[in-house]
Amino acid sequence: MKSKINRSYVLDLLERLLLTPSPSGYCQGIMKLIAEETEKLGYSISYTKKGGGIITVPGQHSGKVVGLSAHVDTLGAMVRSIKKDGSLRFTSVGGFMMGAVENEYCRVHTRDGSVYEGTILTTKPSVHVYPDARDFKREEASMEIRIDEEVRSEEDVKKLGISVGDFVSFDPRARFMDNGFIKSRHLDDKAGVAALFGMLELMKREHIVPAHNLQLVISTYEEVGHGAAFLPQEIDELLAVDMGAMGDDLSCTEHDVSICAKDSSGPYDYNMTSKLIELAKREGLQFAVDIYPQYGSDASAALRGGNNIRAALIGPGVHASHSMERTHSAAIWNTIALLTAYVTET
Repeated sequence: MKSKINRSYVLDLLERLLLTPSPSGYCQGIMKLIAEETEKLGYSISYTKKGGGIITVPGQHSGKVVGLSAHVDTLGAMVRSIKKDGSLRFTSVGGFMMGAVENEYCRVHTRDGSVYEGTILTTKPSVHVYPDARDFKREEASMEIRIDEEVRSEEDVKKLGISVGDFVSFDPRARFMDNGFIKSRHLDDKAGVAALFGMLELMKREHIVPAHNLQLVISTYEEVGHGAAFLPQEIDELLAVDMGAMGDDLSCTEHDVSICAKDSSGPYDYNMTSKLIELAKREGLQFAVDIYPQYGSDASAALRGGNNIRAALIGPGVHASHSMERTHSAAIWNTIALLTAYVTET
């Protein structure tokens, strides 16, 4: 099935997703992109009250509904306060190290629709001025945003329309390398979303009908812990598609589809996970089975939300998660192939 994937379609969509700002809670723009892409493929989409999407795909048998999920929301920030010198103090949206965003370009999105460029810096940004610039602790209180406008005071900033509570998005710095590597912020989980759509495009083009009715859940609050806490009642099982972590004693690489056996929410469903391993072997895919004790997913949120489902988790291997991330296109192809095998075999 890997040979039939429309790779140019998937990479083009992934680039468009990466370039569309979508910190958790600020996903209107990217959900418009998702809706347009869904309609192009000829599928229907409805919406949850939180602004997530539900894409319905009819299957051969109606007695069971298989859910697939991925999240379009990313790490980001919000304006916490405006300082007297015209810089902005911010509060994080999602969990990341302050060092991971130091010296990064960002955008401030105001409530009236204006967008302003800025840079995230420490409050002691120069070694030529501050003797402890290298060593002092990176935390929210010691970070600020320098706005690329003529501002010298709090009043100057307010005149721009910038207010407390405005969202801040990070420049993804996306690069698609000729050797297959993809480096960018927010591959978590836009690579997973691209994989889901790669599966949809493949099924539509090849006239593949899933074994059971599918509901694809596109969530918008995963990075803050409650993305798929609500699921349509008819979903019997949920396969979350999110990034596979790398490092320490993990076996996942940037070429693998990761199959997560257990994360911070506990073990995933034994039968679903076993089936995924069996299918990965049958299809000759490059895959890894790992345990992620510091990790949570849409499946975790769904289980904690009280949904009466079975759940499992897969996704492309991503290095340096929640920092400057990198994967390889091979991991996305392996993920699409495993997804397609799963929905046609269950």
